[in-house]
Amino acid sequence: MDQQVIWIIVVVAIVAVAVGWYAWMRRRTAELRERFGPEYEHAVRTTGDVRKAEASLEARAKRVERLHIRPLTAEESRRFAEAWQRVQSLFVDDPNDAIAQADKLVGEVMNARGYPIGDFDRRVEDISVDHPDVVMNYRAAREIAQLQHDGRASTEDLRQGMVHYRALFSDLLEVATPAPKVEPIPVAKGRR
Repeated sequence: MDQQVIWIIVVVAIVAVAVGWYAWMRRRTAELRERFGPEYEHAVRTTGDVRKAEASLEARAKRVERLHIRPLTAEESRRFAEAWQRVQSLFVDDPNDAIAQADKLVGEVMNARGYPIGDFDRRVEDISVDHPDVVMNYRAAREIAQLQHDGRASTEDLRQGMVHYRALFSDLLEVATPAPKVEPIPVAKGRR
């Protein structure tokens, strides 16, 4: 084979690999943006590097896949919804305690669903995999709860914190849908 032909083949192969790699990276980025929504942009801003952010998001997804996250049963959902109503009604008389109780209740729902209750940053990362559209609410609510703990939150801040907790709480209340009951097919008389 001629030396020039070999070089052409090598160059074509390198270009094909580069084009394939570029297409794969663009598809990966699009899939991560779609899956994580606003959390994708948050990760990029936080790390300052698209590759690091994407690697972090992929690691989160793999970690959460190994967890045993499950929807709540109808009974659990009902019980948690009733508890939320009590917490929400507490806000009128004691907004400070309501925020603390809302934070605690969100943690209980997360635990019941199978999310590990570790440090806050890990919980946020885990929640972001399945609930990317409300994870910002969790961060905002937690920030307001910290302001409240430090004695620096206004009643309006606390109200906004409850709104954030409610958005996350509502998303977490996902209930397992029971499998449809399959009725046996009736057999016509005289036929088998």
